Order: sequence, then structure tokens, then C-alpha cells
Amino acid sequence: MCELFGINSSKKIQLNHLLKEFFSDGDEHPHGWGMAFFYGDAVSLEKQPECSLKSRYLKQRLQAKIEADKMIAHIRLATRGTMDYENTHPFVRRDFYGRSYTFAHNGTIFESDVLESFVHCQEGGTDSERILCYLISRINAEEKEKGEPLSKEERFRLFDEIICEIAPENKLNLLLYDGELFYIHTNFRDSLYYCEIEGGVVVSTRPLDKKPWKKVPMNQLIAYENGKLIFTGTKHDYEFVENEEKMKLLFLDFANL
Repeated sequence: MCELFGINSSKKIQLNHLLKEFFSDGDEHPHGWGMAFFYGDAVSLEKQPECSLKSRYLKQRLQAKIEADKMIAHIRLATRGTMDYENTHPFVRRDFYGRSYTFAHNGTIFESDVLESFVHCQEGGTDSERILCYLISRINAEEKEKGEPLSKEERFRLFDEIICEIAPENKLNLLLYDGELFYIHTNFRDSLYYCEIEGGVVVSTRPLDKKPWKKVPMNQLIAYENGKLIFTGTKHDYEFVENEEKMKLLFLDFANL
């Protein structure tokens, strides 16, 4: 599976030691790496479709001081989509009013008729990007009806609804940042952790240091703003449990066998 990393804080913290540990898993997730940093309404996206441990650019990048109060990182173990830039996380899309949504996913969509209809909208071939395309389409539809941008409460309510809609039979470990809210969700046991820091929270697929890390609550979308938990979504029953036969077919599909 892929791995996720994110931070949401009220102040910038130095991230080099955490990112070096996070990206050290590149041999197990060799199909791409990416980072997204946020500066007001702007998103700075850095990613390559190659192993994080083999990237000369990433090695040099991690040698320089990296500080951020909001960011998302990802290393990819591909199950859908080829090893190309267009399939490397995170993905970024804007709604009709120009708000940016940055999305990274550790998981697989096995069953979802509603997502299949968005294949033609995406730039790459991953089911992860399809989730973001669907989210943006729903936001645009509601904003068109409302005649103005959605509030943060309305955006959270909509994304919570979407999670409950597509979670059955699918693995949805994800991070999303919309310039205001930092969304977190997992429905796969023991696969997403968080560590509280002064002024905020760090999230990762695995604990990255010796500080106390806790498991992210299962089957429930949550959202942080400037380091504080402000929204908690619907508690659903759609825990994902790996099915050996499904996973075998999935990797055969990726290998084009």
C-alpha cells in the first residue's frame, strides 16, 4: 500500500527529520513520491514518478531546511495507473471559485459506479484522482445552486457524505487540504497514526519517531483547522478488510498480466 504524511499546525515547524524517515520507506513504495506545500491560496507541488530513495532531487531537497505549517506528502505503491507523473500523488484541482483541493490517497477503489463515470475527467489513470474529480464535481454543483462559495461547514458536510457513499468495499485512507480545512480519514485498521505537537498535529501511515503516536479514529472523517480539531463526521460501518483474491487480481491488473 502507499504511505501518507501530513501536518496541520498554527505555526511552522521543521520537518526534515520526519520527512527523511517517511521517505526512507521508498524501497517498499518505489512508484513515486510527492510533496505539497501551501502558501496562502497557492499550492507548491513537488513530485516524481520514481523511488524516493533514488531521487537526486529529493535527496538535495531534504538536505535544505524544510519548514511548514501545512503540507502533505506521499510515497506510492501502485495498484492502478502506470508509473507516470500524472499518476503521482498528491493531486490538485480547483473548484469554480478558484479554491484549491490537494488530495493524497492510500487505498484502492474496488467498487463504485459513481466514480467510474469520472474516468474521462482525470489526467492520469488512478482511482485516487477519480475521487478528487468526483468531489470537485459535487462542490461545483452545490456552489452553482447556491450562487456563491460553500462555507467550511458546508464543504465538510459534503465530503462526509461522499466518504459514506464510496467507503463500502473500498479502502479510503486519505488526506485532503482545501486551503482552510485539513481532512483525514481511514477505514483500514492500524494504518494511519497521528502525533500531537505544540500548535498542531502530524499524521503518518506509521509512527516516525519515539514520541507518542495514536491511531486515527476508524471509519470517521475528521477535519483540522490551524492545528485544532474542529469537525467530526458520521461514524460509518464500512471498515475495509483485505480480500486475498481481490488483491491478487488487482496486482495482476497492474502488472498487465
